Amino acid sequence: MISNRNLAILTGLGMALAVGTALGFEHIGGYIPCKLCLEQRTAYYVGIPFMIGTAIAASHGTRPRLVKTMFAVGALLMIWTMAIGVYHSGVEWAWWAGPDDCAGASSTVSEAGSLLDSLGQRPPSCDRAAGRFLGISFAGWNVVAAAMLAALCLYGALRRQPAPRP
Repeated sequence: MISNRNLAILTGLGMALAVGTALGFEHIGGYIPCKLCLEQRTAYYVGIPFMIGTAIAASHGTRPRLVKTMFAVGALLMIWTMAIGVYHSGVEWAWWAGPDDCAGASSTVSEAGSLLDSLGQRPPSCDRAAGRFLGISFAGWNVVAAAMLAALCLYGALRRQPAPRP
């Protein structure tokens, strides 16, 4: 059985890999994220240090109930980004309309859009997938990654804790 500490480290590394891949596609691959892409990253930016804190708490003998609660918060963060990813994927497939401020041509796109505008780049519209791999857009892959990470966190939150060793 994997320890809570190692589970938190594994989950934190998974979060870092997911957001690091997105950042790599942006900074190395040249894919410019839209507003919804940037919003999906927020849960990872919060979740990574939170999982580090969970690992520290678990390794210092913190009460199991607190560690379980911390895993539950991690699961909620991943479910949140997964929900945004599902919404974003639906916008890309034209199943529903996207947010009004995510049209790409708008000059009021968000703080991130304003930064991109100042650099002479317009963020793309949320209804166009920047790219697809195996038929799934980046938003769709975020759903897959977040679902796996949420499952790990839920495992940590819901599993029976081993009895303390004497």
